[in-house]
Amino acid sequence: MKQKNNLPNVLMTIAFVAFSFTSKAQKQWSLEDCINYAVEKNLSVKRSELNLEISAENLKQSKYTILPSVNASASNTYNFGQTIDPFTNRFATETVRSNSFGINATLNVFNGFQTINTIRSNKAGFEASLADLDKMKNDISLNVANSYLQTLFNIELLRNAESQLGVTQVQKERIMKLVAVGSQPQGAQFDIEAQYAQEELNRVNAENQLNLSLLNLKQLLLLEESDDFQVVEPQLDNIEQQQVATTPGAIYQNSLAIMPEIKGSELRLLQAEQELKRARGGYSPRLTVSGSFGTGYSGAAQEVVGFQPSALQPTGGIVQGTGDIIVSPVSNPILEDKSFNDQLDDNINRSVGMNLSIPIFNGMSSRTNVSRTKIQLDQAENSLLEAKQQLRQQIESAYLDATAALKKYESANASVKALKESFKYTEQRFNVGLLNSFDFSNEKNRLIQAESSLLQAKYEFIFKTKVLEFYQGKQLSLNY
Repeated sequence: MKQKNNLPNVLMTIAFVAFSFTSKAQKQWSLEDCINYAVEKNLSVKRSELNLEISAENLKQSKYTILPSVNASASNTYNFGQTIDPFTNRFATETVRSNSFGINATLNVFNGFQTINTIRSNKAGFEASLADLDKMKNDISLNVANSYLQTLFNIELLRNAESQLGVTQVQKERIMKLVAVGSQPQGAQFDIEAQYAQEELNRVNAENQLNLSLLNLKQLLLLEESDDFQVVEPQLDNIEQQQVATTPGAIYQNSLAIMPEIKGSELRLLQAEQELKRARGGYSPRLTVSGSFGTGYSGAAQEVVGFQPSALQPTGGIVQGTGDIIVSPVSNPILEDKSFNDQLDDNINRSVGMNLSIPIFNGMSSRTNVSRTKIQLDQAENSLLEAKQQLRQQIESAYLDATAALKKYESANASVKALKESFKYTEQRFNVGLLNSFDFSNEKNRLIQAESSLLQAKYEFIFKTKVLEFYQGKQLSLNY
């Protein structure tokens, strides 16, 4: 019997495995990937972008108000009963159809520069909204970075818990063998089993914290909970070389020119200034120029196309000498309806005019508008000062936090190094029976706690330094 060739199936299996591996590799997200995706998909950002589009349209509309307004009109009317025909200016008693066609234009020549100042105000408002959008993106980026670093912290915490559990597992197996041959008391086995159970609990807690941090990061990215999600673990082992650079004052001065919250407040101050100028324009006269062109048609309009002779009629005069009555021939006009095209040509009318409106008293509305915009200008100035003060306080706090985190990391790192050496010595004494399991467990727990504190200080320092770099206009990244 001929053996079946399984080579195609093997190749398909290899291809499927390779594709699966590639797909999983593509699921790994770097910090930059997470930030870009979160900014792109965030619903609040999308809402702000739509509002920004509306602001852009409002700005366009304010620019278009400089142009003249042009309107065309057309009408078709039937008059019943006695009425004055608008084109023949005669009474008509029958049903009369009339049409009118026209076009008119109005140009605002001067209105106290209100149109120009409205354009400038809307432009500043649009740019301020754009700065607010950038501020929202920055906040999202910081939230994602914080969640991302928390995830990396939990990954290392879980790895350390598993490593410690593995060491305890080896000790547990060794103690159980010694107890079995009578070299160690039964209590030693109970102690090591209790230690193992505690470290297993630490591992479970670390795993739960990792899953929770991954879920939080997914939610920031608007990913489904069921989506396969892995983060890239960058090399963060050389942070001992990192220092808190520059000073809070230097960072603050640099951030004033690049932080969108400051730019947005400055633009809103500019917008308030333009609004005040626009409101003051309400005191000024307004000059407009208008023109119109129109024509029309009436069904009652007629024209004479000829005359029809009739009988002689006396004129009222008498011939002297004979007494004969003077008569003369009389002819009646022949009328026809005037054509539509002829009436459109004959009824053309044009007009050009200027209108000057001088405000004298308008219920104090102009004065009230000016007073209100002055208050809004003061509010904008105060908001700018608040934004600068808040930024300065944030930078000072971030600088202090970063400095404290660095000191905490250096202290925790020194503590871990010392406890590792101490634990080696403790483990050696425990292995030769010179130390009981209780003291061994205490020493190991101290090391575990110190390593956890070191990890916490490490990622706290990384985040605080990234915040300081962010205030200096640098992109959030974990590449050292």
